[in-house]
Amino acid sequence: MSKNVLFIMCDQLRWDYLSCAGHPGIETPHIDALAKRGVRFDRAYVQSTICGPSRMSFYTGRYVSSHGSTWNNVPLKVGEMTLGDHLRPLGVRTALCGKTHMTADADGMKRLGLAPDSTIGALVSECGFEPYERDDGLHPSTSYGKRNKNYDQYMKDRGWEDENPWDSVANSGEDEDGNILSGWFLDNSDLKARAADEESETPYITRRAMDFIREAGDSPWCLHLSYIKPHWPYIVPAPYHDMYPPETHMPVLRSDAERNDPHPVFGAFMEERVSKAFTNATTRTKVIGAYMGLIKQIDDQMGELMAFLEAQGLTDETMIVFTSDHGDYLGDHWMGEKELFHDPSARIPLIVVDPSAEADATRGTVSDALVEAIDVVPTILDYFGGQEVSHIIEGKSLRPMMHGSCASVRDFVVSEYDYSFRQARRRLGVGVSEAKLTMLFDGRWKYIFAEGFRPMLYDLEADPEEFNDLGGKPEHAEECERLQKLFFQWTRRTSQRTTMSDAEIERRGADLGEAKAGVIIGFPTEADLSAALAADRDRQKG
Repeated sequence: MSKNVLFIMCDQLRWDYLSCAGHPGIETPHIDALAKRGVRFDRAYVQSTICGPSRMSFYTGRYVSSHGSTWNNVPLKVGEMTLGDHLRPLGVRTALCGKTHMTADADGMKRLGLAPDSTIGALVSECGFEPYERDDGLHPSTSYGKRNKNYDQYMKDRGWEDENPWDSVANSGEDEDGNILSGWFLDNSDLKARAADEESETPYITRRAMDFIREAGDSPWCLHLSYIKPHWPYIVPAPYHDMYPPETHMPVLRSDAERNDPHPVFGAFMEERVSKAFTNATTRTKVIGAYMGLIKQIDDQMGELMAFLEAQGLTDETMIVFTSDHGDYLGDHWMGEKELFHDPSARIPLIVVDPSAEADATRGTVSDALVEAIDVVPTILDYFGGQEVSHIIEGKSLRPMMHGSCASVRDFVVSEYDYSFRQARRRLGVGVSEAKLTMLFDGRWKYIFAEGFRPMLYDLEADPEEFNDLGGKPEHAEECERLQKLFFQWTRRTSQRTTMSDAEIERRGADLGEAKAGVIIGFPTEADLSAALAADRDRQKG
């Protein structure tokens, strides 16, 4: 019986918008059922709070400052090993249905003579995945993203003649007069999408995942099923568009005190256009109703998918990972979008179902251990029996926790953000190379190093809502110093020596290794060398 992995990622799904995580107004029974079959990691954090770099960390198992793809459309450099590179030598077909936000290193590929349409070139271009169907979504009237021609043809076969049905059908609504209203505009979020439920992105890409699984047969596979939603445009088809009236919404999580002399970087992000839009209660209400509807649609598709796996006889041999690439402020902390490090943005849902008998003891449990997005790759590699490669993969396998052999795998989590592309940087007058933020969270204290500014500091034990920034308070200087030292220790890690492991260096580093290779340094006479070699032989025999 072959092993398989279904690696499911939502885009911009907050950790607390699931009923199993305590949301009072939404029911997600199928995702909850996954949690009952596995472990829900309640304190999981991304390595960056924006799509591209977060996903590159998910796919490489490496921190952002290690892989170098620091923002959307910053290419992942040629040579960075990804999940597929680790699994293919094990005979595992590693494929993609959905989004990656991958930008290929075209210059690096050209320098190395890698043609994009060659076998290796295609894998390098697609973040190591076989692109069974890539669907990043298409922004209207721009070259941003890759056009999904399969979806275009599907919609044409359904009778839609629109040039870009992703934009004008799946992500637009209509007014009473039949005028098309774009879902890009937040105040149209309460409209039902022109597409029927089965025509929209989430059910479509679910069906394509099922197609892959059918075609894969008995060979082991790892399928990355990566949904575009509930990421904006916030618009959803009937019947989901009006399922969640305001009384089902969680109250906005923000304090007037946050706007009273905020940290300069935080204050600059409050001035972003999307942040200001979410201060409007009407706009926010419309968006959240659609956001919850999009999540409900995903949950219904999880039900379809799990029933399909059961019908195919694959439930007992398939590891399932369910997660998100980051959260969504939705107006909390006077913010829209994501990008900074409050929990609505940096904390994600993470559910892992390990079908192995060794994981039976932890089924249905909730772990409060600190875990990171980079832990997904080594967990999957571990499941397939791959060797640990800690000089390449910086994450830790979660299976020892799931098998009950340890309670945690780390003492703190780290997330990084390069805000050089944002208008906030220009408002602050910060240079491109200085526009860096790094969060370190030890389970209580959330410390944010801001290049050129004082740090931010939150005590989540006393202030779980993260309203009170203590980074500028003299009475917390000692805590900041402790965390800064921990941060400095983390920055000194060895992360670029990926071509040779510590164990290999240990093996080669014997005192007489160079002498045996013919490099004879430090011996006064040939007799001294002969005596040293003889003594070494005796030690090996003993």
